[in-house]
Parts: sequence; structure tokens; C-alpha cells
Amino acid sequence: MQLKTFHKIGLITVLLLSFVFVYYFFNPASNFFIPCPFHYLTGFYCPGCGSQRAIHLLLHGDVFGAFRFNPLMVLTLPILIYGLGLTLANWIFGTQKRFMLFYSKLFIFGYFGLAILFWILRNLPFYPFNLLAPTA
Repeated sequence: MQLKTFHKIGLITVLLLSFVFVYYFFNPASNFFIPCPFHYLTGFYCPGCGSQRAIHLLLHGDVFGAFRFNPLMVLTLPILIYGLGLTLANWIFGTQKRFMLFYSKLFIFGYFGLAILFWILRNLPFYPFNLLAPTA
């Protein structure tokens, strides 16, 4: 392998370890993390609300707790990790492999529709939809 490849791998490793360090050791609920601007301004939850706390809980092995904060993010995470991993591998090794699911109109519009539906339902103030709101 070339020296340039090792530099790319080193950069990704440092960034990934930094991300894991910050989210493992600092709880987003009680530290310097920026709150959701949408929730701050409107009082409603966006589809991403609770994601930072969910990542913190996932790194501590609490899948149920993470699911309680943002089920959409927890269920989407494996697909996102695979897609990001493939993108990084392409960047490191100069390949052009693609995750074809991301190029499917049905997937893109379906996921967008699911996110909007999740956004609406998690803001309804009655059971069972209030269970979708991020809670401690």
C-alpha cells in the first residue's frame, strides 16, 4: 500500500476514535452539546431529536434506551454505517463501488416519506404516538 493510503486510514481512524470518545464519555443531555434548534424554537420534535443521546446510549450498549430516544435513527444506523463505510473505502482505495439501495428512487422517496410520517407521529400528544418522543 502507498503512504497516501496509510494517511487516509490514519485520518479516518483518528476522526472515528474522536467521535466515539466524545459520545462515550460526554452525555449529550448534560454537557456542551448543542440542543435541537427546531425543538428549541417550536417545542416540537424533529426526526433527529434524541439522536445524540441515542448514540451515547448505543456506545454504552443500551439498545433499548437508544431506541427510546430515536427509533428511526437506531433502525437506520446499520444502513448508514454500511453506506459510509463503502464511501470511505472508495476514497481510500480509489474504487467506484456503490450501494445501489441509495440510488433507488423507491428507497429515497420511501425513506423521505417515512421520516416525515415519523416527524408528524412523534409530535402527537396521545398514546401510542407519544412513545415516539425522546424521553429520559
